[in-house]
Amino acid sequence: MEKREGIHTDEIARYGEYLVQEKRASQNTISSYLRDVTQFDKYLRGRGAGLLEATGENVRDYMDWMQSQGKSAASATRFLASVKSFYNFQLFSGRVKANPAKGVSAAKVERKYPEILTSKEVELFLEQPQCIDAKGFRDHAMLELLYATGIRVSELTTLDLEDLNLAAGFVHCSSKGKERIIPLYRTAVKALQDYVWKIRPQLVPDEEEMALFVNMNGERMSRQGFWKIIKYYQEKAGIEKEITPHTLRHSFAVHLLENGADLRSIQEMLGHADISSTQIYTHVIKGHLKDVYQKAHPRA
Repeated sequence: MEKREGIHTDEIARYGEYLVQEKRASQNTISSYLRDVTQFDKYLRGRGAGLLEATGENVRDYMDWMQSQGKSAASATRFLASVKSFYNFQLFSGRVKANPAKGVSAAKVERKYPEILTSKEVELFLEQPQCIDAKGFRDHAMLELLYATGIRVSELTTLDLEDLNLAAGFVHCSSKGKERIIPLYRTAVKALQDYVWKIRPQLVPDEEEMALFVNMNGERMSRQGFWKIIKYYQEKAGIEKEITPHTLRHSFAVHLLENGADLRSIQEMLGHADISSTQIYTHVIKGHLKDVYQKAHPRA
């Protein structure tokens, strides 16, 4: 048994080297795949089998066992990807004659669509910051900019003053090595003008500080700080939906799509590398229309 365990450990280690050197997989992928294969190995050994002797029936039995343990469909899907990759490596290396995971399918993962605010909810949410003090002006400008552009919170907090062109009405955003120009609607431009010209100089004692949005100490706004601002105004507005910085990004995309914008333009503004990431919003709209139909049609 010890000899067999040693063989299996070697196989998994070799597979790990392959993921690092040949596939150049991310650290998260490597950790997940190796963990899945190691757990499958343990399961097999508990039943007197070995990794290199596994059959399709073993793979299916293990997935049934995962389900009995309360594992999610997403976990089963990832496990299947892990073992398929492992056995493809072994097949290429000549250590197995067939991939036992080939032809095995996982239960369909229920895709969760993002939470979307209605136009009225967005309006209510954006009205919450009261422009009577520095914090109110700053928060109003941040929320307006987020909904106007659909940028990520990480992009919002890394914006510098020079990224803003209020005269032309756009913001320059750089993320993941890609740059994009996103237009601003009038209300967002006005909110940013009020903040940049009147409020920010009061908050930033250091003239070398280039951050567009700063905290009350005059330092660059953090993701955590902005998250707290979002939660504060959600409670203030009395909106029951869970609002995160990404909720405004999703709402921005869906509202543009509902009002006639094409997917390619939305893809460009959101900074999606693949159009498939943007297409989820068409499914959101279809799902919403179906819900409205079911509730409103007298014969539905």
